[in-house]
Amino acid sequence: MTGPAAPAPLQRTALHPFHVARGAHLVPFAGWEMPLYYSSILAEHRAVRTGVGLFDVSHMGLVTVDGASAPALLARRTTANVGRLAPGQVKYTFALESTGHIIDDLLITRLDDGGDAPPRFLVVPNASHAAEVTEILRQHRRPDTRIALWNPKVSILAVQGPRAPALLRELYGWDLDPIPFYHARYFPDGAARGDAGRIGGTVPDDLAHGILVSRTGYTGERGFELFVDARRAVAEAERLVAAGATPAGLGARDTLRLEKGYLLSGQEFHRDRTPIEAGQDRFVEFDHPFFGRSVLESQLAATDGERLVGLVVDTPGAIPRHGTPVRRGDRPAGIVTSGGISPALGYGIALAYVAREWTAPGTELTLELRGRGVPAKVVRLPFLKSPKASPA
Repeated sequence: MTGPAAPAPLQRTALHPFHVARGAHLVPFAGWEMPLYYSSILAEHRAVRTGVGLFDVSHMGLVTVDGASAPALLARRTTANVGRLAPGQVKYTFALESTGHIIDDLLITRLDDGGDAPPRFLVVPNASHAAEVTEILRQHRRPDTRIALWNPKVSILAVQGPRAPALLRELYGWDLDPIPFYHARYFPDGAARGDAGRIGGTVPDDLAHGILVSRTGYTGERGFELFVDARRAVAEAERLVAAGATPAGLGARDTLRLEKGYLLSGQEFHRDRTPIEAGQDRFVEFDHPFFGRSVLESQLAATDGERLVGLVVDTPGAIPRHGTPVRRGDRPAGIVTSGGISPALGYGIALAYVAREWTAPGTELTLELRGRGVPAKVVRLPFLKSPKASPA
């Protein structure tokens, strides 16, 4: 008899030497060895809210989809009408099962400049679903469409915080003002100071001589993602830290996104929830056919089922966690998917799926924490209302 198979070795991003040199506490995450924190989660959270933080998010999938049929393929497999994306535009969307359940949430960037060349897109899925999303697209593609997964040849440095625009201007000389929220520009090496970048570029070829800069973010702060050739990643990270960015890990990334009510793959959804149940209706475009559309339409019209809500808990010492049961009186009401103490607000916050009849803001519920009932109240998301992501 043979024993159980040895676990696959953890992958490492190109920034692994940077993490080690900076004393990061490294942990397994979605098959990768990633920094949980460098100094402390709280210090890194505050650095992002008040200054600028630097995250390595190179574990996220990096998939290019090129070809005349690429827009139709991506539109069919996601909730976004991708054919309507303008050159340089970025879209947050969902890949669904035919049942409407979320396989993954994605960012799709249109990379071509709208000229005569075939459409070209960059798709960024979560690390745990990168290979699967790539394979799904390959199974549904037409012969004129090329699909490639570029991990770990490309690195992503997320520069987040109210000082992020100023730091990047000072360090690189870029004019970031013309980049709208959820858009991207390419900045070649040697760009003149004040260069606003250009729409259009290829991944990974053009990254050997430049940086693709997108303006999205998972923290709710003003910030940018820098897509760089992995061979340059450590050098760019060191430049950013020398200019004032604070290295931050997965711990702060999680507390920051929770304050803004953003979903986390594996917690808010795991092939068991739809975008409608998760309160993400605004990211579903019903003006095109896509997998699971009829299910979502039925849920929109229904008055039952469960929905994701925000809960606040102001009882001292009460910390809601993933899996915490939720009650309404003596009746089971749902379950917490993410929770913790908000560093910015100073009290407990949580995301939870509850029966639709109890989703109105102000509804009083109870959390079962360590054998005792703790009052909680439904609130509108996000928990942290400001600062609001807006043009720099």
